[in-house]
This record gives sequence, C-alpha cells and structure tokens, in this order.
Amino acid sequence: MRSIWFFIFALILSSCGSDVIDRNNEGKRARPTPRAHFSGIKKKAALLLFANESPYGGDDLAFVSTEELRLELMRTGEFIIDPQASKLFGDSKEIYSGGGSKLIQLARKAKVSGINMVMFGRIMEARVREKTDEIGLVKETKSYSEAKIELRIFDVNSSKEVFNEVVRGYADDSTFRFFAQDRETQLTYRRELLRYSAKVAIRRFIPKIAELSSRMDWVGRVAKIIGNKIYVNAGRDSGVQISDVLKVVTEGQEIFDPETGALIGISKGEVKGTIEIIDYFGPDGAIAILHSGGSVVEGDFVQLY
Repeated sequence: MRSIWFFIFALILSSCGSDVIDRNNEGKRARPTPRAHFSGIKKKAALLLFANESPYGGDDLAFVSTEELRLELMRTGEFIIDPQASKLFGDSKEIYSGGGSKLIQLARKAKVSGINMVMFGRIMEARVREKTDEIGLVKETKSYSEAKIELRIFDVNSSKEVFNEVVRGYADDSTFRFFAQDRETQLTYRRELLRYSAKVAIRRFIPKIAELSSRMDWVGRVAKIIGNKIYVNAGRDSGVQISDVLKVVTEGQEIFDPETGALIGISKGEVKGTIEIIDYFGPDGAIAILHSGGSVVEGDFVQLY
C-alpha cells in the first residue's frame, strides 16, 4: 500500500515539474542546443515590378530584371519578398509617376503589414550594338550590350528613401552567322544578350543592399492577444527563434517641418515592455508571453531586444 502511495506522489511531482521553465539570471530560458550563428531576423521586402524606360526589351526586360533581383535577394537568406506587394503599392512606374508620394502615404499601412522596405527601380538605358565583318558566305558579328539600371529603397519604418543608386551591366559575345539567318533568330539573340547585361547590373546591387539591410531595424507587429498568449506576425520563416526576447514599442510620431510642412521623419516609439517567444504557429508566426512590463495591445510593434 505504501508503495502505491509513493508512486502516486512521484507521478504528481513529475507532472507539476514538467511545466517549470528553467531560466538563467537574466530571466531567459536556456537553449536545448546552442545556436551556431545568428544573422538577425529576415527583413520583409516589397519588390515592385521595374519600369523600362528604354526603347528596347519592353516588358520582358522589366520582368527579367525584377525576377533576377528577387532570386538574388532570396539567395542571400536575409530577405522575405512579399508576394502581395503589388496589390498595395502597384509597380515602379506608378511610384515614379507620383514622385514617390504614394510610398509616404502607404508607409503606415505597409508597416502594419510587416513590410520593412520597398524596392523599386527602372531600366534607364538598354541597347545592343553590333559590328560585322563579312568573310565569304559567313559574316562574323561582334555584339555588345549594355543596361543602365536605377534601384531605390524606401525604409518603411523611417518613412524615407535610404538607397538610390545607378549601376551598369555589360555583356559581349562573338558569333558566326550565315547571311541566310532569319530575322526571328536575330531578335532572340539580341533579347538574350540584353537580358544578360541586365542581370549583370542587378547582381552588382546585392552586396550594397545586404550591407544596408544590416543597418536597418527589423520591425514586427503584435497581431493578436488571446489570454496570456501574444501572437506575432513573424516566426520560423523570418528567423525568429524560440526564447528570443523582443521589445514592444508604441508607434512613433510623424515629425513635420514647421516651415514647409514636409515630413522630416518618424520618432522612435516608447518601449512598453518585452515578450519572450515560446512557440510557432503557421508558416511564419510566433507565440510569445509577457517577459517584462505590461499594457501590450494588438497592433503594438516589436523589435529585437
């Protein structure tokens, strides 16, 4: 009989102890395995379809340039490209035609959606030049292509443009062609050469974008609060880790120039407290509990502590 009561008592103790969270002196939970490295939470970017202002390449060159930038950004492992960005911002042509005012108008809406930056740009020049030397029935053609591309980046959190650069991409090729070569083949050849020079230009942006991103603050949002659980709109896909501590901040205030009325920037929000990530939900959401402070409400913004 005594052994039965001892077994029941041990079972009660083990069930109570299973929910105890082991924390260090700073109040953080110890990781089961140490993190090998930490490169920060991925920035969520809106990438808008490029505008092609050159007389060559048309929409095809604009799409290829945009897609190349998307692929290269994803390859870095530091960005999440929002597939719904075009519904909110439109394309680059719309941004340029409005003088960028549309970005400022939609900055808060983008911030609420969890977007950290908006990338847009244009193909300013694109051309192919050819030099031909005839050799009997065959002619040697040397082709040179060039693409001049501008890229701009708008920081949603500060509501200002933080990147504006122009780069050039070059490509050359030499082929031997028969005089009887059809026009369609020539057009395809020129199109592929233009595409390649545009890709070369796009790739030159990547190191600069990565360096800029490392200096920008990541901002997420409290999407929902149910009981003592706080649901954040960034999780596993974004690189948020279990036991990460995030600070909860209020929305900053817009500061305007008293003389011109122009927006100077946005002040930093006030820190209300901190939350600790304890679990994930969905493909890119996280569940947290209050770590310190209080008065956390839905819509509050979160940043790395």
